[in-house]
Amino acid sequence: MTPYTATVEVRLKHGVLDPEAETTGRALERLGFELDDLRAADLFEVDLDAESADAAAERADEMAERLLANPTIHDYEVTVEER
Repeated sequence: MTPYTATVEVRLKHGVLDPEAETTGRALERLGFELDDLRAADLFEVDLDAESADAAAERADEMAERLLANPTIHDYEVTVEER
């Protein structure tokens, strides 16, 4: 078994109301920053042991599907690096 860190980035799908990003975007604009769009995201880092990077990614994907993200309203991306 090899130690890996799987990173799962979860964000709301385009078109889903994102009140955190809206509030933060307004605050940034009041501070003088110009932006076209802003989306909030949650980032989960999971340390795990697996036979391969693909196996670690499959486990992290299952975690995202079952708990970390709601596939109806969230998009997510899984990346894996060897620890």
